[in-house]
Amino acid sequence: MSNKELKRKKQSHLPEHGPVDENGREILLSLKNVDITFGKGDKAVRAVKNASFDIYKGETFSLVGESGSGKTTIGRAVIRVNPCAAGEIQYKGVPISGKIPRSLDREVIRNIQMVFQDPAASLNERATVEYIISEGLYNFHLYNDAADRIAKVENMIEEVGLLPEHLTRYPHEFSGGQRQRIGLARAMVMEPELVVADEPISALDVSIRAQVLNLLKKFQQEQGTTYLFIAHDLSIVRFISDRIAVIYKGDIVEVASAEELFDYPLHPYTHSLISAIPIPDPQLEKNKVLFTYDPSVHDYSEDKPELTCIGHDHYVFGNKKEIEEYKAIREKNVPLKSVTIRQPGEEETEQIIEETSDEPILDTPVHDTGSFWYKFLSFLLPVLGFIAGGIFKRKRYYRNYKACKKGAIAGLVTIGVILALFGLLLVLAVV
Repeated sequence: MSNKELKRKKQSHLPEHGPVDENGREILLSLKNVDITFGKGDKAVRAVKNASFDIYKGETFSLVGESGSGKTTIGRAVIRVNPCAAGEIQYKGVPISGKIPRSLDREVIRNIQMVFQDPAASLNERATVEYIISEGLYNFHLYNDAADRIAKVENMIEEVGLLPEHLTRYPHEFSGGQRQRIGLARAMVMEPELVVADEPISALDVSIRAQVLNLLKKFQQEQGTTYLFIAHDLSIVRFISDRIAVIYKGDIVEVASAEELFDYPLHPYTHSLISAIPIPDPQLEKNKVLFTYDPSVHDYSEDKPELTCIGHDHYVFGNKKEIEEYKAIREKNVPLKSVTIRQPGEEETEQIIEETSDEPILDTPVHDTGSFWYKFLSFLLPVLGFIAGGIFKRKRYYRNYKACKKGAIAGLVTIGVILALFGLLLVLAVV
């Protein structure tokens, strides 16, 4: 048995406090070179690559990126739903990824709760609101008697802006915003130390988003809750976050405090996200020049990139040459201009995005479905099937090309077999 396995076996309970960094901050959660992969063999997809960051006790740490970048995947790995293919997740210095003792697993569930993105799918439609909120209390027996449990549930439902009479209803009787509040109440009634909030306001109306954010802040002040806040909108996380990590296609590309990140968005992807934040003034928004991130600007063929600290507790993803450039820019101590407004009279320039892309999924046209009918028609008319397949291939409709090719080959084989049988019958008839 290795030293790591022995250490895991010994750690059956969480310590009262986590390790402290050089600045005296308690590290509550730590990701160390985490890889998360879905599928096996050739179909394996590496959703998160070598992710590393720390979350300190009592702070709001935001994870920001576009859809499909791996934000929710990391959040689900923290609550032990997604397994790690490599690396380690530590909570208060104790490894919680992989196989852990049952007693430790229960403590992790008790201390880490999640508010899910889809309030409709995350609630049991057959259970009343009272049972949904009480389930964690039941499982961990966090109440003295029935009266104490009901008091806790009623207090929590009022905290999130609903009424005690709502407890007897079912989730389908509520709006999306109300369901999200129920999900928040279910998590917060456990009094967790860490809450993974997966886009908790994306399903809400603009008018009540501020109310939910204020609720989260209120719980943080009263209970000392720590948040891993997952979002795709930088304009929201700027005002609620202590620190922000930006993720792009599974890579953490930049980590810094909220103000530091907005003043010095060094990675071009961060720059593009900030430039996409809408401006309330319609005239300024109309004349805003969007900065589009192009991954081909990086040359990582020889000098491989890594997340490196450039000072000021600011981490950027890049190779040695890029890191030196980022350091030089940061040392000038002049805030960067992330949004450019086109002045009246200036010609509107459009950015032309080249069609060359290293991403196979981006090379696939929308109507490249590989439909059964392409196979069937190519089977009936093999020659036309080969011609159509050649045209599809030239236009990069690869699924359609394969469907035509398979159908045409099957049609030719079938015709060949029929002709062979006909010839054999003809020979037998003559003999």
